[in-house]
Amino acid sequence: MIEIQNKKAYYDYFITDQYEAGLALSGTEIKSIRKGAVNLKDSFVRIKANECFVINMYIAKYEEGNRYNHDERRQRKLLLHKKEILKIKKAIENEGYSIVPLKLYFKKNKAKLLIGVGKGKKLYDKRETIKRKEADIEARRQMRL
Repeated sequence: MIEIQNKKAYYDYFITDQYEAGLALSGTEIKSIRKGAVNLKDSFVRIKANECFVINMYIAKYEEGNRYNHDERRQRKLLLHKKEILKIKKAIENEGYSIVPLKLYFKKNKAKLLIGVGKGKKLYDKRETIKRKEADIEARRQMRL
């Protein structure tokens, strides 16, 4: 099962809400996703005219594709219910909140993108996250011995 995660999002943001969204894709894009040639690291979500778009998500060109191959970093529409979009829009009106892609996966042969609404972390919050991870790793090492 193909599952691409954006680990950097959990490092940079406190994620408060998560939403599952479908993606409007072309034929060669879905084939590239099935191969796992996707990067969510620098991508983000914008709301324009009550529609959600994922911007800067990298999907590699399909090597066996022809002249109808897709642009690698084009805007892709997210398929959400209107109520969900309005709820997300209301949540990001608070200062410091953003919408970031968290995970790309398949559900019943449909590509789904898990997006999260989160508040950006400060530098000292990131340091605290690193300390907590290192403490967990050290505790696991002690358990094995």
